[in-house]
Order: sequence, then structure tokens, then C-alpha cells
Amino acid sequence: MEISRIRALRGPNLWSRHTAIEAIVRCEPAECSLASMPGLETRLRARFPEVEFLPQADNPQPASLAHALESAAFCLQAQAGCKVAFSRTVQTVEPGVYQVVVEYTEEAVGRLALELAEELCKSAMDDRPFDLAGSLARLRELDEDVRLGPSTGSIVDAALKRGIPYRRLTEGSMVQFGWGSKQRRIQAAETDSTSAIAESIAQDKELTKALLDAAGVPVPRGRSVDDAEQAWQVASELGGRVVVKPRDGNQGKGITVNISTREEILTAYAAASEISSDVIVERYLPGHDFRLLVVGNKLVAAARRAPPQVIGDGMHSVRELVEQVNRDPLRGDGHATSLTKIRFDAIALATLAKQGYDADSIPSKGVNIILRNNANLSTGGTATDVTDDVHREVAARAVEAAQMVGLDICGVDVVCENVIQPLEAQGGGIVEVNAAPGLRMHLQPSFGKGRAVGDAIISMMYADGDDGRIPVVAVSGTNGKTTTTRLIAHILASKKLRIGMTGTDGVYVQGERIDTGDCSGPRSARNVLLHPDVDAAVFEVARGGVLREGLGFDRCNVAVVTNIGVGDHLGLNYISTVEDLAVVKRVIVQNVASTGTAVLNAADPMVADMAKACPGTVTFFAADRHHPVMATHRAKGLRVVFRDGGDIVASQGVEQQRIALADIPLTHNGSIGFQVENAMAAVGAAWALGVDWEVIRAALKTFVSDAQSAPGRFNLFSYRGATLIADYGHNPDAIAALVAAVEAMPAQRRSVVISGAGDRRDEDLRRQTEILGEAFDRVVLYQDQCQRGRADGEVLALLRAGLAGASRARDVKEITGEFLAIDTALADLQAGDLCLILIDQVEEALAHIASRVAESA
Repeated sequence: MEISRIRALRGPNLWSRHTAIEAIVRCEPAECSLASMPGLETRLRARFPEVEFLPQADNPQPASLAHALESAAFCLQAQAGCKVAFSRTVQTVEPGVYQVVVEYTEEAVGRLALELAEELCKSAMDDRPFDLAGSLARLRELDEDVRLGPSTGSIVDAALKRGIPYRRLTEGSMVQFGWGSKQRRIQAAETDSTSAIAESIAQDKELTKALLDAAGVPVPRGRSVDDAEQAWQVASELGGRVVVKPRDGNQGKGITVNISTREEILTAYAAASEISSDVIVERYLPGHDFRLLVVGNKLVAAARRAPPQVIGDGMHSVRELVEQVNRDPLRGDGHATSLTKIRFDAIALATLAKQGYDADSIPSKGVNIILRNNANLSTGGTATDVTDDVHREVAARAVEAAQMVGLDICGVDVVCENVIQPLEAQGGGIVEVNAAPGLRMHLQPSFGKGRAVGDAIISMMYADGDDGRIPVVAVSGTNGKTTTTRLIAHILASKKLRIGMTGTDGVYVQGERIDTGDCSGPRSARNVLLHPDVDAAVFEVARGGVLREGLGFDRCNVAVVTNIGVGDHLGLNYISTVEDLAVVKRVIVQNVASTGTAVLNAADPMVADMAKACPGTVTFFAADRHHPVMATHRAKGLRVVFRDGGDIVASQGVEQQRIALADIPLTHNGSIGFQVENAMAAVGAAWALGVDWEVIRAALKTFVSDAQSAPGRFNLFSYRGATLIADYGHNPDAIAALVAAVEAMPAQRRSVVISGAGDRRDEDLRRQTEILGEAFDRVVLYQDQCQRGRADGEVLALLRAGLAGASRARDVKEITGEFLAIDTALADLQAGDLCLILIDQVEEALAHIASRVAESA
């Protein structure tokens, strides 16, 4: 068994809406069913008893070694605690070659699971041991390391419940919610609205206390000290018991509480000074430690925190008791679990000493042993929810503290006997205010019920009903998708929206190209959705990106499919037939929002059939309103767009909107059939998005398919009285559509310049010139700059073979080089002629043609 390719499908894809790892698996011999390998399944289950071969009713293949790999990769993740629900194995057209797809929740974990599954299968084949426990431990450890922590995870979960999309921006806790101009960002429990100044104030405990005191919020007296002796001096001035803490500490690091002797204070100063050069000594407030969480202007949760402690049993030492507690699976080393392991460090030993114990002491049964005086969860403390007990004046004081510092999300630390009466009445006070507070104690308290604090944060960031989304239109098909994409973007821009657009020639934001090359894949789409100046996005979606990585978005408002035809890279990536291609293109339709619309070509049976897969509504378009699909849809009172003489008509029930083709320059008064179809598709998309009809009409009137607005898409030039048409058509269906358009245009003689892409099938290359040979008098063949894996002259030979039976083309020339081929064709042109130039290097070829036109003027 050999795994030859592994891909991470990071968005909705050919197989499912889930993120997944896709692997190409080659088995030798080709007939590699488990039934033909006696004992293999038994050995596999002996090494991993939980492995299950998932039923695939729609794919009844005998279980193979590839199926075993799939099941192992899936079940290893499930046993490690990952939330996975989908996997699949499909045999390709090549004997013994399979596509194995396994869902993942974290990409790194999915990749490791596949690697371990391969190791498991090979160990069963070779009858050697497999370390199952070690493998599961590796998966769990990696999953804990890379997945979002509980605080960030709770906010993400709350966003998903609201339908708000998210994207991790780093391997840590920085996350973007929403798209484009509706985006918001967080890092743990800190938002993009959290002021850097407010955060700085919160880190400065003395400044925080001064501001709270000025606002009338009760705080303990105290001040900063420069050395240990001054710490003792201030403690003596304050009298009684004190707290020593770093001025800008966090998570309870370096804090020592409830101390009074000189020795204790000198030791506490040393611990605090390791965290910060600035140390504060303040009066110790007796009572319990409470954390109050303020979000916006509301108290949303409160917890009483208890310091880390163990209870003696009369048999085990304090060290052993701590080890027992830390074995609790709810306790981890970081923040990924609901509790943290108790630290058994110098501070713990000093706290023990104050109680008359050391690490090896054996406390009597039932004796409570405190291991730290501060109650932070990050040092091993526990929390009890008291949200429902908080007095309204205590809540008001917490909100005042957060607002005085300027924090939108704030953890307010209060010390008092209880929270059921005002702080002033019991001598309590606020001892600290925290930016980016941990949420674990409120989500999963040790005692009491958890609070939906993630929901509260999302509700602060997004108003009710706001899902953080901008309109997204996805356009796919074999031909016409680039022009349709640009036309839809033009219509939306006419609505005064800032548009992000991707296509085969780059990424555009507000009409400015910010990236070049073929940008019709998911990475470019994600980049547009990251851009803060985008109010709506229009994406050209090519098959390659869908196969390679899935979609760049979870769902779209409108999916447009123009047509499905021959020649769009058939034979690559196991997409061998037009039916296979339709399945790939259908992915955008399957991922239309339930409130969205699919705009589909009713005249193309494979496109029309996609309506069944659409979760939303469907608008059909076709030139013939009497087409059975159109007529049936229209009879149901549903939306259709069709051609009626010199108009495009958008119809639903008794209502109609007419747009004269004479007012759509793209169609040349309706003479170019495929441009009429592109215009109808764009009208359907704009209609679905609720664009005003007057805006649609005005936009169609101002869109011109020239080399600037739609490069390589039926660009017209005038050269010495002859008509030049430059187009990027590169498959038989596109060629046929171009021929139909050209034949409707008057010309004395017709010539064509063509090459062919080497990654097309032989029959597709021949078919292009078979079509052209019936419509053109002269043909100039040229060898493309990049042969894409073909031998020198191989493509030209196939093109020439397609002309062998041509009834019209008598003058055929072969040229090396695209620009020389263009010049050769131009040299033979006379006034009244027409020349179709099928360009390869779009921008360079258009610039070359423009320069020749300028020279002839």
C-alpha cells in the first residue's frame, strides 16, 4: 500500500461539507480486498479492537486495504476524543487506486491520524506490534496543543450557533468572525474593541487602584515598593496582614496573600520581583476570593474561587495527595481542560510551612491543607458559580470598575465575605481588574452550573439578527463564468457597494487589482473575505480549487452555474467525464444558504439537474422560455429569466421586468448568443440579491467587454478596416460558442489564430480545429509558450489533424510563438475581413494587439 498524495480539504468539497484529509492510495496487487488477505482483518482488530468498517450503502465495494486505512484513520481520531463523523473510500478508474477521505477537526491531527493508520495497517500486514496506547496519546496531546482553548472555543461555539462564520488567523487564539466589512476579531477573551490603553491600565495594578478609588469603588490601601526592606516598611505602616504582588502580573503569578511577619514579606517580595520589577504591598482583605465577569455594561457571571488544596487521609504525604489530585483527567497542564494541575513549587512549600507542614508530612484524616493563598484556576484552584447570588450593588461596582478602566470584557477580582450584600457593608473591595480574563471557571465551574459567557461576548460584538456575513456570489461552469463574474460585480458596484472579486486573472477590491495570476481558487476567496473594505464578494470558482482544497467559504448567497461542457481539464484528478465535472461544479449549489438562490442554466440538462441539490430557491435561465424546465418552473410561480425577441425578461408569476438587449452592449444587440446567456445569469444573480431593477438596467448599460473590463473575453478591435476579436476560449464548447457568434457578424474573409493547451485530452485538441475548419478560410496555428508536459510539436500535430477533413479552411500556416502568429494573421488582413485570435498569454497578447492597432491608426 502506497499513499501518493495527501490534501487538506479546508472547506466544503466534493465529498462533504466537513473539513477532511483526502489521500490517493495505491494498493498492490490491484485486487486488494481484505477477503483476499486471510487473517489481515483479524490481526488489524487485535491491534485496534475499536476499529469499525463504516457502511457505505451508496458505494457497495468490497472492503479493501484502502477501506481499512480509512476506518483506522477515522476511529483513531474518534478514540482520541476528536469530534469526527464522516469518512469515505472510493475506487478510481485506475485499478487498485482509491481516494480515501477522512474528516478532521484539526488539520494537524487529521494528518497524524492518517500517518498512524498507515502504520497500523502495515503492522497488521507484517504481523508486528503496534503501540495503540502511545498512538492515541500522541493524537490527544497534539489535539490539545493545537485546538482552541476553552475561552476562545466558547466564543467560537457561540458564533457558530448564530451562523457567524469564523477563521483562525494564527495557530494560537486569534480568530476572525464575519466577513469583509462585517468582520470582528478576538484573541482569547479580548476583542478588537479592547483599548490598548485600557489593557495597559489593567496591567498597572497601582494605577488601576487609583482610578477605582477616584470613582468611589472600594479598594484596599497600599502602594508600590522598590525593595524588600521598603516592602516590610509599608507592611508595618498598613498594620495587620497584607498582600504582596507584582504591579503588572497575571494569572496569580508572584502573588502572596495573608502574610504579616518580616520573613514572610521578604520571601513574598522575592517571589513578586521575579515577575515584575515593580511590586505592590497592600492591605489584606479578609473573606473569599470572587471573580466577576463583566461583558459590555453587564455582569454576566460570577464565581467564588478557592485556593488549591488537598484533604488529608492519615496515610499519604502532602506530595502524594497532590499527585493523586493531579491525576484527575479534568486537570491538565494548561488551559485546555476545565481545571489545572496544582503547582507544587516554592510558593506551595512556603504556604505549607506556615501551616506547620512540609512535602513529606502526612496530614490527619479530614484536615484541609492549603497549597497557595491565591485562588487562580491557573495555579490549581477551584471555582463555584455564584452568579445568581450577586447583589445588584456588587454587580454595579464591578461594571463601574470595568468602565473606569475602559475594558469591554473584564474580570473583576473581589474579596469579601459574600456577594449577597454590598461591599461597603462588609468591608470588602475590588483588588484587581483583568483584561482578557479566563472564562474556564464560568464555563465549567467545579461546582454549580456553567454560564453562557461566550454567547454574551458574541451578543456584545454582533447585534441580534446580525450574522456577520456579506453577500457572496459563487460562479462556476465551463464557459462564460469569468464574464458573468465581472458583470455581477459591476452590477453590485453600481449599488455603491465595495466589491471584492476573484477570477482567472487576479483578485480585485473596489476595482483595483491586488493580486495577479489565476486566482479562482479558495485561497483567493478567503483573502477577499479577510479584507475589511469589502461589502460584497463575487467569486469565480474553478474546478481545480474545489478538488485541491474545497471552497473558500462555508456557504454562499447565490450560486451561478453557466453550463457544463467538454474540455475543462477532463482526464485530470480522476475527473474523466462531463458527468464527473458536473459533480464538482455542483459543490457551490450544494452550499447555497437555505435563504439563498441557485441561478442555473435550464437548457443544460446537467446544470438543470443541480436544482435538486440546492438548499435554497432556484432561478432558471435560458434563451427559450418554452423549454420544458423553464415552462414547468414558471408555471409554479417561480423565477425565470429568458429572451423574448429583443429583450431579456425576468418573470415571476404575473410580474415581469424587461431589459432591452439594445441597452446591453455586451450582447451586441443580442447577436452574440453566449453573451446574452451571461447577461441573463447576471440578472438572475442580481435579482436574487434584491438589487433594484433600475440599478441593474443602468449597470448592464455601462458594462463593456473590452480589454480593460473583461480581458480575453470577446474583446473587439478595429484594424485597418478589419474586425479583430481576442478571446481566451480554450475548449471545444467555447470554440463552438465563438464560432456561432462570429458567424452572426458580417465579413468578407474569416481567419483564426489558435494554439492548444498541452494538458487537454488529444480528442479535445483535435475537436477545436475540427470546429474552426468549418467556419474559417485561413487558420494560423502556433505553438504555445508552455507545452504543459507535451513533446515539442505534439500539440501542433493534433491541431493539424483536426483540420484534415475541413471543408472550408484551405490556407493553414504553422508558426512558433504567439506574437509572431498574431502578426502573421494581421499581415494578411484586408478591410472587411474578420480575425478571431485565441490568445494564451492574455495580458501580453492583448497589449501586443493594442500596440499593432495603435500603429495602424
